[in-house]
Amino acid sequence: MSEANTAPRVLMVFPKFYENSMWNFKEAMELQGARAPAPPLGLITLAAMLPPAWQVTLVNRNCEELTDAQIQAADLVMTGGMLPQEPDCLVVIDRCVALGTPVCVGGPAPTSTPEVYDKADFLVLGEAEGILDKFVAAWEAGERRGRLTAEKFKADVTKSPIPRFDLLTFSHYLYIGVQFSRGCPFTCEFCDIIELYGRAPRTKTTPQMLAELDRLYGLGYRGHVDFVDDNLIGNKKAIKLFLPHLIKWQEEHGYPFKFSTEASLNLADDDELLGMMRDANFFALFTGIETPDEATLIQTQKKQNTKRSIADSVHKLYEHGMFVTAGFIVGFDTEKDSISKAMSLCISQTGIPIAMVGLLFALPNTQLSRRLRKEGRLYENYAATTADQGDQCTQGINFVTLRPQRDVLADYRDVLQEIYDPPNFFDRVRVVARQVKRPKFAAQKLNWRHIAHDLYSLLRVCWRMTVRRPELAKHFWSVFLETARRNPAALEAVVTNMVIYLHVYPFSRYVIREINGRIADLDAGRWVQPPVLAPEAETCKAPPVGKVVAKAEVKHLAAVA
Repeated sequence: MSEANTAPRVLMVFPKFYENSMWNFKEAMELQGARAPAPPLGLITLAAMLPPAWQVTLVNRNCEELTDAQIQAADLVMTGGMLPQEPDCLVVIDRCVALGTPVCVGGPAPTSTPEVYDKADFLVLGEAEGILDKFVAAWEAGERRGRLTAEKFKADVTKSPIPRFDLLTFSHYLYIGVQFSRGCPFTCEFCDIIELYGRAPRTKTTPQMLAELDRLYGLGYRGHVDFVDDNLIGNKKAIKLFLPHLIKWQEEHGYPFKFSTEASLNLADDDELLGMMRDANFFALFTGIETPDEATLIQTQKKQNTKRSIADSVHKLYEHGMFVTAGFIVGFDTEKDSISKAMSLCISQTGIPIAMVGLLFALPNTQLSRRLRKEGRLYENYAATTADQGDQCTQGINFVTLRPQRDVLADYRDVLQEIYDPPNFFDRVRVVARQVKRPKFAAQKLNWRHIAHDLYSLLRVCWRMTVRRPELAKHFWSVFLETARRNPAALEAVVTNMVIYLHVYPFSRYVIREINGRIADLDAGRWVQPPVLAPEAETCKAPPVGKVVAKAEVKHLAAVA
């Protein structure tokens, strides 16, 4: 019998995200004919690490249904992901168990709370590059249960293969992700990135990255590519060495890609780096601002955002061709009663159209969750998730707040009401329209297929903004026509923000209703505070890092989910 006939048939399943989430971007996807924002980079990277003879298929539950027949036809199901995917991941596990197909689970959420996923046959915890070979050996030796844990922060990303982009249907996604680095040098208390990947960013080599872009280009992909790094500039020396090669690659290929990424706000301090990102065709950036209150930034250890003008920093990014989206959080211990006004003013002054504002949520195994537990303030069920729960926008605050919880919720609601009121939103889009200076690339090739697609999408946006939502019509046309007249190069950024608003606008109204419901429950005495965890107990009973607990133990399938 040939090796191909004996090799396992592997079904990779990417679980659904919360239905009621700010991050699903349903409207944006519908307008552009997509089914999901981005593909599962972790799983397709994992697929590339498996032996070539293993037969791999992929089902993204955000794009398509998973059938029992697909599960039964597989010798092994591999799944996992992030916390907002946990409810559906557990559904997938239960289905595999019921149908008798072994299931292997990994990803950030199982890595942080492996006990939640005990029903799975295998847990592979940690970065795949550090442990997957042991899982493969265990499987080929006939083992069908176990747990493997990779040593933290030791995975050599220079050994990471080109992801299996060939497993994707590009038209299903708004953009495709690649990864340059893992880790972040900062110590933000509420963040789990440094717990999962460490504070010393590890980077791929230039040949690696260019090979990934070559593969995407060779498969016919053109358009938006997102560097999924949690902080692209975490290792400034490395990114500065890479970017000149990226610029050259873009020039030689006629600029087939436009890039987005996430980076800390101190990017605005480095003119050289900003110039290189502009020349490489970075057009969008997400950054974590969190709060305008300096005392809170210090308390949460986000000191990189202190002693600077947040508005000036953002405007400098605009001047270098990138529009900005940003994260904000309500619920920190040191917040003042005026936080809603201060945060709304900050968002207005920066001119950031899309501000992802959420309630503080203590993620498992973070400095924040450990501190809150030590203080006797962390709810017993703080890490519990359900399919209808939503995300941090509606279900944040999983701990005892120092300010009255009603005040925290009211401040959060007031911020959402203020920033996503149509006149205020479009005023911020107008800032983008006036300030974003998009570069022109002489070597850029026209892609008529993409031009036709963009024109079709624009017509649909016009329809939605004027006919479907007539209350937005005058704002839309005012900003659109002004941009077309004064700064047509910024039209793409302007329209992109408007497309996202078509999702965020109704979603913010939904969140406001949910928060008003929580406030009403508090006022009526219907809400009972959950019990808190005992301060002396350990937060997580996961096995020691690097120790093989069973004949196979897996954690975090691909580290880049």
